[in-house]
Amino acid sequence: MRYVLASIVTLVLVSTLTFSEVEAVENPASLFDPKTATLDNGLEIVVIEDHRAPVVTHMVWYRIGSADEPTGNSGIAHFLEHLMFKGTEKIPSGQFSKIVAQNGGQDNAFTSWDYTAYYQNASADKLPLLMEMEADRMTNLVLTDEDVGAELQVVLEERSQRTDNSPGALLSEQLSAAQFLAHPYGIPIIGWRNEIEKLTTQDAIDWYKKYYGPNNAILVVAGDVEAQEVFNLARKYYGPAKPIDLPDRLRRQEPPQLAKRTLVMHDKRVREASWRQTYLAPSARTGVLKDVRALEILSEILGGGVTSRLYSKLVIDDKIAASSGAYYRSGTFDPSGFTVYGAPINGHSVDDVEKAVQQVIAELLEKGVTDEELASAKRKLLAAAIYARDSISGAANIFGGALASGEKLEDIVAWPSQINQVTKEDILAAARKVFIERQSVVGKLLPEEK
Repeated sequence: MRYVLASIVTLVLVSTLTFSEVEAVENPASLFDPKTATLDNGLEIVVIEDHRAPVVTHMVWYRIGSADEPTGNSGIAHFLEHLMFKGTEKIPSGQFSKIVAQNGGQDNAFTSWDYTAYYQNASADKLPLLMEMEADRMTNLVLTDEDVGAELQVVLEERSQRTDNSPGALLSEQLSAAQFLAHPYGIPIIGWRNEIEKLTTQDAIDWYKKYYGPNNAILVVAGDVEAQEVFNLARKYYGPAKPIDLPDRLRRQEPPQLAKRTLVMHDKRVREASWRQTYLAPSARTGVLKDVRALEILSEILGGGVTSRLYSKLVIDDKIAASSGAYYRSGTFDPSGFTVYGAPINGHSVDDVEKAVQQVIAELLEKGVTDEELASAKRKLLAAAIYARDSISGAANIFGGALASGEKLEDIVAWPSQINQVTKEDILAAARKVFIERQSVVGKLLPEEK
């Protein structure tokens, strides 16, 4: 199992490739045609039919993530994700993934700040089996102290490998903590080590009973299926699950940021310095949709590959950076951030990179973007959407992640046409709302001082 940042599934599929020769999409609104239904117990169902190959992606998304955890129990959402692969009264502990594999499939799960998702990829004829197993562990999970204790050590080792042994990951944690003083996005998805160590079997059971139910879940099925057949199977296997009493999804919100925050981190494991700056930015659920779509395009213009403004300026022209770019997390439940970054070379410093990036942003805020940049960015993003449509699992991830983060189905379907409608003026207006220095955090990762 793996934990991911909230941006793992974002509606904008930012590509590192260049699609400058891709023609504009003539009818972008028709890229996806999902079929939907809702069971009496509250389970939402989305079906994306794709009959090119006899395979299916089966996903269940729970509208609960690490940002919903109680104080002092950081990591419980991700920990339960691991424990969901133990057993039920029907399936012995540790057999879930083995059964999927024996039937020619693959399975995994991931946790973000805003949701937890479980998926299987298999031949389409295995869909009834996948549904039966997933519906079983939705309501009948069995946990023992022995299983929980062993898995806790697995999670701690995962934290060691993915975070504690990576200076870049540690800096990311510190930056999030500095960016969000009140909001739980400042807490790492995997949790703080000292709090993970204290998680108990009862903590896991309480979390499971509180949030794992059909009325807090979205079933997404994509592949060689008929929608009505999927609805019928869902009624058979998921229909008997009883809805749960869900608490209101209330989170502490971030107060206005009044001062720019700068973090400098030295680590003996660092060989090459790096720099990044993140500005508070709206999400698709919380922001004005026109601004969000404009920022999605802006992230492509500033950081979308070797032809982007930042890469062209810092890497190709000035030769002061080995890499430079930008990314924007629009697919979160609450406001998140727009990030620019770079890594200096040729004797230059992170301060040189910061100055150069600020010059690029200042020019953008003064003059805006060009017609050519806008057209190129639209082509790249729409091409990425086409490629996502061509991937069965990619399409399932788009809809599941966006719906679990609070976006509306009609906006997900209309995303390509909304991108097409963005103007240069929209981008400039959105940029001026976001690139405010006092609403940013700067991180500098440097080798250990001698």
